[in-house]
Amino acid sequence: MTSPRRFTDVTYDEAMSRARALVPALRERADAAETGREMQKETLEDLHRTGLLRFHQPRRWGGMELPFVSLFDIPAEVGRGCASTAWNVANLSVHHWMLALYDERAQEEVWSKNPDALIASGIAYPQGRGRRVDGGFVVSGLWNFSSGVDASDWNMLAVMVRDGDRVVDHRMCLVPRKEYEIVDDWHVMGMRSTGSKSVRANDVFVPEHRALSMYLARGGSEFPGARVNQNPLYRVPLSALGSHCLSAAGVGNAQAALELTVEAIKERSTSYTAMRMRDFQAVQLRVARAGAMVDAARLVIRTDCLDAEAIARQGRAPTIEEKLRFKRNVAWAMEQCTETVDTLHALAGANGIYDRYPIQRLFRDQHALAAHIGFSWDAQGAPWALVALGGEFSSPTM
Repeated sequence: MTSPRRFTDVTYDEAMSRARALVPALRERADAAETGREMQKETLEDLHRTGLLRFHQPRRWGGMELPFVSLFDIPAEVGRGCASTAWNVANLSVHHWMLALYDERAQEEVWSKNPDALIASGIAYPQGRGRRVDGGFVVSGLWNFSSGVDASDWNMLAVMVRDGDRVVDHRMCLVPRKEYEIVDDWHVMGMRSTGSKSVRANDVFVPEHRALSMYLARGGSEFPGARVNQNPLYRVPLSALGSHCLSAAGVGNAQAALELTVEAIKERSTSYTAMRMRDFQAVQLRVARAGAMVDAARLVIRTDCLDAEAIARQGRAPTIEEKLRFKRNVAWAMEQCTETVDTLHALAGANGIYDRYPIQRLFRDQHALAAHIGFSWDAQGAPWALVALGGEFSSPTM
């Protein structure tokens, strides 16, 4: 037997360098991964070897425990190679961060056996139902969009716990692979290699220590794991910044579209005038606008992550207006990324419809990932404005 891999000495700069080094291979594998509708074995091996799924795992379990902004920066770098891989890196890594919030016994069950263990999720609370029983909860439901589920050993399933008709709690229930069913329904237009299939569970018992109340993860140190995981990064509110890791896939994808477009334009002339495309001011302005939009999106999201950890280090939870500002910002940033990809896809002209031309996949992936509810401007912009204008907003998990 070999000793578990440890990444406690890996710095932020080294982790970013490892992510950057994977980009060429991810670009080469993207078409085959899309066909297979899940991450390729070679990619999973690379991610385990480099530790890039364990950057927020506590050091006491061999993880890197890097600053909170890594939750965005590392998947965004990976996203330059493949948006689907970035999405899975973000998802699977943030679940290590989430597990650090659970009771120590849950951490022990997972990480003592295998610190590389992967955890998928079903995050839609209305899709899961739970009832309290002696020692824990019995949960059932059908959850879609469980990214990376085929490679995962566990799943975090969101449920609303009811007392009669009244919702009394929102729990994330940690369930081992043998206790839920994977439903192979992932036939989609984009983000195909995330393998985001549905999962089904029927009357599964989840002990109390594996059922984290989301009311304890709204910022601050009330979560059960706070006794052993005291780093401020674990005090950042989950519901306010849970979409920021996923936005990395959109930013990385938009950056890839920019890089590939610049590379293509450097080589191309027009078909009718023999002029080089780069000499047209209209082309220059489109590329410039695209570059500015992706830079702006990156800066806004990174600033949120830095602000959130700074607030945690102050020993307080963000106000509701601050939380809603974070959610507003990430939705706005994704709009910029989608416009970036659309602008650059249009520049490809007729070439952009061919399967052999990578930007068609980037275009599909961007529109698929942008459909996430966390990136809906209508859903995320209005609540902040309501509160800023003196109204009241209430959400039990916020």
